[in-house]
Formats: sequence, C-alpha cells, structure tokens
Amino acid sequence: MQHDKVLILDFGSQYTQLIARRVRELNIYSEIHPFNKIPTNVEDYKAVVLSGSPNSVRGEDALHPDLSKIRGLKPMLAVCYGAQYLAHFSGGEVAPSNTREYGRANLSFIKNDEAFFKNINEGSQVWMSHSDTIKSLPQSGVLLASTNDVKNAAYKIEGETTYAIQFHPEVYHSTDGKQLLENFLVGIAGVNQDWTPDSFVEETVEAIQDKVGNDKVVLGLSGGVDSTVAAVLLNKAIGKNLYCIFVNNGLLRKNEFESVLKQYEGMGLNVKGVDASERFLAALAGVEDPEKKRKAIGNAFIEVFDDEANKLEDVKWLAQGTIYPDVIESVSATGGPSATIKSHHNVGGLPDFMKLKIVEPLRAIFKDEVRRVGATLGIDPELLGRHPFPGPGLGIRILGDITAEKVRMLQEVDAIFINGLKEWGLYDKVWQAGAMLLPVNSVGVMGDERTYEKCVALRAVESTDGMTADWVNLPYEFLQKTSNDIINKVKGVNRVVYDISSKPPATIEWE
Repeated sequence: MQHDKVLILDFGSQYTQLIARRVRELNIYSEIHPFNKIPTNVEDYKAVVLSGSPNSVRGEDALHPDLSKIRGLKPMLAVCYGAQYLAHFSGGEVAPSNTREYGRANLSFIKNDEAFFKNINEGSQVWMSHSDTIKSLPQSGVLLASTNDVKNAAYKIEGETTYAIQFHPEVYHSTDGKQLLENFLVGIAGVNQDWTPDSFVEETVEAIQDKVGNDKVVLGLSGGVDSTVAAVLLNKAIGKNLYCIFVNNGLLRKNEFESVLKQYEGMGLNVKGVDASERFLAALAGVEDPEKKRKAIGNAFIEVFDDEANKLEDVKWLAQGTIYPDVIESVSATGGPSATIKSHHNVGGLPDFMKLKIVEPLRAIFKDEVRRVGATLGIDPELLGRHPFPGPGLGIRILGDITAEKVRMLQEVDAIFINGLKEWGLYDKVWQAGAMLLPVNSVGVMGDERTYEKCVALRAVESTDGMTADWVNLPYEFLQKTSNDIINKVKGVNRVVYDISSKPPATIEWE
C-alpha cells in the first residue's frame, strides 16, 4: 500500500524530531531530511514542513534551501526559521527582537473563518523560541494570527498553499499544536491518515519476506523493547529461520538473564542464552574511564556474538533493532543541534569479520511507535512498558572500576528500588529509573559500631524521548522506606541519596 508522505526539512532545530512524531501521531507517515539534501523524488510527498533552526536568516551563515520544486507546487508549512526565511528573502523584513521571544505566549488575534486555525480559539497557548522577529510580511503575505508581543505570529501567502508560523506547534506547551498540524496536513493539504501500527506490521512482514526469502537471520536480543519487537516481527515473517542470541554480560539487573530468557522462550522465539559474565568482567578489570568501559563492553559483546553466530551455518543476515532517531542522529544535517550528535552503534554496520547483510525492521519508526507496534503484535504490556536500560548496563552505573562484588551490591540496590516503584504504583509514572554506585565511602553508624561503606544515588526521571528529562518528585514516604530497605538489606551500603538534576544540564545516566 502506498502511503501519503510528509517531508520535513531539517534546519538544525532541537525540535525537528518532535515535528515528525506529532505528524505520525496523526497517522501520517513523515520523513526528516537535511535542508541541503532534499530528496530527488520530491513529487512523491504530499506536503512539506520547514523546521526551526539555531541560525539567523540575517546572518552570513543563513541556511538556504532550494525550494524551487516545492514552493507554490506543494502545500508547505514553515515553522519559526522557515517562516522568517520566507519573509526575509521574499520582500518582508526580519529584525532582531527587542527581547528574546522564548517560552509561553497566547494568541491574542486570529483571522476569522481561516481553515488553518479551525477549532483553535483566541487565548490558545503557543511556545515561542526565537531571537529575531518578522517586522513586515513577505510579498502577498496575509496576517493570520498575533500574540501580544509578536504581531506576525502566523501568515499565509496569497495564491500559494504556503503557511508560516513563528511558534512551535510540535512542543507540548503549544496546547493546540496538534490541531494546527491536522488543520494544515488533513484539512488544507488533503493528506490521508492511513499510517497505523496494523498497516506497519502487515507491510513490514511482507517486506522482510521479500528481502530475506528463505535465508537465515541472526539477532542479538538485549531484553529491551526495540530488540524484542524486532524479534517478534521477524519471527512472524520468517519463523524458525530467525536465530536469536541473548548474551548475559554480567551487568544486567538482578535475575534478569533467567527471567527474560524464559519470557522469550514463552513467546515462541528461537533463542539461545549465553552467559558470558566472566568474560565481560575480565575485560573490564581495572578500567575506570567511562568511554573505555563502553568500548570494552562493546568489543566483548561483538566477540561473544561473533563466536555464537559462527556456530550457526549459512546465516546471511544480521537483524538489528535500529529505530528512526538512531538513523537521524547518524546523518549530519546542518551543523546545528540536530546534526550528528553521536555516531550511533547500530548504524554504520559491522566489524570487518562479520560479513552479513543487515535487516532493520524498525528503522522507520520512533520509540513510542515501537511500543504501539508491539501492542499490535500482542507482546506482554509489562515487557513493552519496561524502562529504557543502557546497553552497557550497570557498567555505567558503577562509577570507577567494576568488580563482581560491586555488581552484586548494585543489583540488590536496584532490585529494591525498581520493585518498590512497582509496588507503590509509581513505575509507569516514571520514564526511566535506576541506581548508581558511587566511588566514595562515607561514615555511618549501625548498632553501636562505626561503618565506612558505600553511598548509592537513586535516579528517576520523566521524559518523552530521553532528549530532555526532569527529575521525578517521588513521595518522601517512598524514598524513606526505600532508603531504609537498601541500608538494612544490602551489605556494604550505608548511605542513600536522591538525584534531583534535570537534563540538561545533567544527563540521565551518570557516565
């Protein structure tokens, strides 16, 4: 089935991924491409959205897209930088704003009977984020909306299906942002809303069968949502030709290797569990630097996985749980914040000694969509609702060098914390939680004796995508009980602290 597609041109905004996700929430397929790498088949897209940018249209470093095959030919929505770009280079005026327009604002004027603002009323809250402002509209520009501080908050170009806004409809703080996107994409551009988890499963299973045929595929399972959903999709497509390998790196949560392995077997997956704990701990002996730890864990995993894959005969494909943000973050766009943030471990392929072709069934979808696809596939909600867990596991939650004793200690602490969140009905209200073992000892008193033992930090954050996160205000009673349980039950720990840093400036993990 051919879906209508929306093209999002990225000018480096930190919110570009959010635009794509909001469009997907409307059951419309969207793709992000760098503004200077516009797809050659632009006619295949039903509408185009221009993102914001940290750059100024007035600066020497202004980003110039080639809109010759888009403007006036395709319905186009220009957000923030896009709106200023159209104004500045089409007869309008953009000037520095007297005050940086950042944060919440309310629409004080909306043009009557305008399809773009259908079901949106004056007073609606929007989110601003710009230091320049549009002083005068471009040629043929028609004012559609204002706020108290920003006269030209929204406009359209007469004679074109081109709309422009100086606020961000994609962020949660714009209360009618989703409605505005729907008004533009569905009401004005006529895009079909047919991109659903059901259609994704059906089409992906068919695509895997066409691509892989009767070949064998090997997949490394992590216990996480992405690799699990990828495995179930592949299993639905090729059954026993899928060979799953679940490696215990010795840095998983308490009893996780055994319980997750049983879950996988119960799901009918062809899975082999490999306990390589000692091999990983040996590779990590004496290593303290976080990056060196990540590399040691990554290299050990590749070696173990390769050993196991080589025991299988005639395997042609390696499956990976790569998701869309991994792909976006690995494509350099503009030099702005959404350009290459990291070279993702899933993208860019394999070491030379693993000569397998790659199949990535989740490559086109976001994390929240992965969960919806998993639900469509009938995967246990408890497994789909699991908090994200870092690839290096407890290896980056033990600050300093790693020993078997420290792993045991942190596994016990983590189990008390996570089980407590579940018992108190708090687990699903938290996006990610975990405990960190700190490389400090502190003085304590137990009974009549002085102790000099470890300190652990508990961390719980709320987020939608991990790009930004706020610490969670957990009840004092819960923290008090958790602290008591940890100190009383975990030998070697005599102090518990709670991390109240948000991201940014802190990261979610400590290493």
